[in-house]
Amino acid sequence: MTKTFWGVLAAIVIVFGAIFFVTHHNSPSAAGSTASQPTQHIEGGGSSGVKLVEYGDYECPYCEEYYPIVKQVVSDEFTKITFQFRNFPLTSIHPNAFAGARAAEAAGLMGKFWQMHDTLYNSSNWSQWSTSSNPVPYFNQYAKQLGLNLATFEKDYASSQVDNLITADMNAGNKLNIQGTPTFFLDGKQISVAPSVSAFEKLINQAIANKGKVTKTSSGATAQTKK
Repeated sequence: MTKTFWGVLAAIVIVFGAIFFVTHHNSPSAAGSTASQPTQHIEGGGSSGVKLVEYGDYECPYCEEYYPIVKQVVSDEFTKITFQFRNFPLTSIHPNAFAGARAAEAAGLMGKFWQMHDTLYNSSNWSQWSTSSNPVPYFNQYAKQLGLNLATFEKDYASSQVDNLITADMNAGNKLNIQGTPTFFLDGKQISVAPSVSAFEKLINQAIANKGKVTKTSSGATAQTKK
């Protein structure tokens, strides 16, 4: 082998190594690969002890369709249940999904998660940022509308802390074998529910009824709850 051959081979290795580093370093999965706990965005009074959890993707059209329905259900049942949202961006088919989750989590670090969550799913906003080749200006606009410090929002949006939170949610969802969005769990059990308020409330009321059928007495014996 000539020195020229080995020189060319070494150059090729360096080039491909650089490409791998840049691609891997800029991918969401790499940015959020460090250990982090899943998010705990929860609202509602929860007097019944029943919990509704959604794994959602901000760019997903089905999540956007379900959003006003879930919003109404949570409002109607606010004192009885708790509702939790976790990120599950389907990045292979939704190029802006991870970015949307970043915007929500960055706002969450400043105490405005639910406000940004609602803003992103607002139909008029969603139709703009979800199809944009660069949604960041929209996110910055929403942050200003919510009264957030823009410099802090931009810093948090680009932070590994936010990426790690999203990745932790995705890892939790993968452990539950989630295949698509939105995916709902009611009291720990995955449910299939039509996009209607009545369909959700029927399942919720049944879960509340089931939870109240058998209670523990102070002595540890089981007893039927009076209706």
